[in-house]
Amino acid sequence: MSQFDVTVIGSGPGGYVAAIRCAQLGFKTAIIEKYPVMGGTCLNVGCIPSKALLDSSEHFENAKHNFADHGIIINEPKADLARMVARKNEVVEHTTKGISFLMDKNKITVFEGVGSFESSTQVKVTKNDGSTETIDSKYIIIATGSKPSSLPFITLDKERVMTSTEALNLKEIPKHLIVIGGGVIGLELGSVYKRLGSEVTVVEFMDKIIPTMDGSLSKELNKVLRKQGMKFMLSTAVQAVERNGDTVKVTAKDKKGAEVIVEGDYVLVSVGRQPFTDGLAVEKAGVDLDERGRVKTNEHLQTNVSNIYAVGDVVAGAMLAHKASEEGVLVAEQIAGQKPHINYNLIPGVVYTWPEVAAVGKTEEQLKAEGVAIKVGNFPMRALGRSRASGDLDGFVKIIADEKTDEVLGVHMIGARAADLIAEAVTAMEYRASAEDIARMSHAHPTFAEAMKEAALDATGKIALHM
Repeated sequence: MSQFDVTVIGSGPGGYVAAIRCAQLGFKTAIIEKYPVMGGTCLNVGCIPSKALLDSSEHFENAKHNFADHGIIINEPKADLARMVARKNEVVEHTTKGISFLMDKNKITVFEGVGSFESSTQVKVTKNDGSTETIDSKYIIIATGSKPSSLPFITLDKERVMTSTEALNLKEIPKHLIVIGGGVIGLELGSVYKRLGSEVTVVEFMDKIIPTMDGSLSKELNKVLRKQGMKFMLSTAVQAVERNGDTVKVTAKDKKGAEVIVEGDYVLVSVGRQPFTDGLAVEKAGVDLDERGRVKTNEHLQTNVSNIYAVGDVVAGAMLAHKASEEGVLVAEQIAGQKPHINYNLIPGVVYTWPEVAAVGKTEEQLKAEGVAIKVGNFPMRALGRSRASGDLDGFVKIIADEKTDEVLGVHMIGARAADLIAEAVTAMEYRASAEDIARMSHAHPTFAEAMKEAALDATGKIALHM
């Protein structure tokens, strides 16, 4: 029987990062992955491939609609979806090979197969050919991630009625894509196909899109995406999804209870994700799950069995790749006797539409519900020289600060490169900066980041310089 100090089950951003950090700290480490490639959902059918398609479709959008404004005259561009998907696959292959390289570099033993508990210290690996091997390990980290959720009355045929996994590999551009769910994944993939020429209708149960983010972001993104041609049916509850040949009919009820019917040729079911523990046999190790099927952990990500930890989408909290990676590092360092920490309030969230949406900290709605006295600063992106130069005029930066102390409590933005710009807000809040601190920092000109300075000026009560 193979023996290890630490065994990680799952090789997504939580698992592979945990394995690397454990190996760096001197532990004899193993990682178990059921697929032939490393990287989990994020690298194979999530973060990386979706961004590859988003970038390709954005290039097409610019060539079709924006190049002429820059004095670039070309023939009418055509979208080659097959080539876009092939490029996406090349990006994924290169990235996953990079993870395999890191496993070799850090002398991590990789087992291909399904990992399941035999006891609190033993994990059985069932390989594709049916053979098994058992690993003995002092510590075990569960990092099995999540899978797409659906609705109980929807039959996913994975052809016309599909999840995000299938939407990344379509053979044709949909004529009319119906997206069930107005969250991050649905809006990103909806944007891909809208740019390529599809009619896109988003059906959302809540009264707004990206409902967990600040209300001002939801309102602005709705306006921007409508301007781009996307259609929204909010406060609408899906009742049935029926496929008839190449046509799919979605029956729903609006907020007044009236029946509405939408027909298209593809339906993307994007109603969230659920923790993946199928086949893990946690009961053999005595590990507890909660009512939603997540692995129960304490503040140290330790399960009720002291030598077993869990990280990422399989535990409570936001299902974000970077959150999983932070947790993987935290667990590895705790096993090594160190004192790491994660401030979950400062893990940013991003929507990779264009313009991008990004946020960190608390929303205005949350702070008002908590009775916190706040002051809010706003600055529109269209007032920046950099925005005018690039033609990216939509969006704003919003900074929320404590009315008494001026400490920044939340930053919410929509605009070009917001996904990168949010790191400035995270850094500032990690060091408990005030709005005045940000306002006094020199920001290079012309940049999108100047919107942070201007919004901070507005939050301090001073007049923003360029508004």
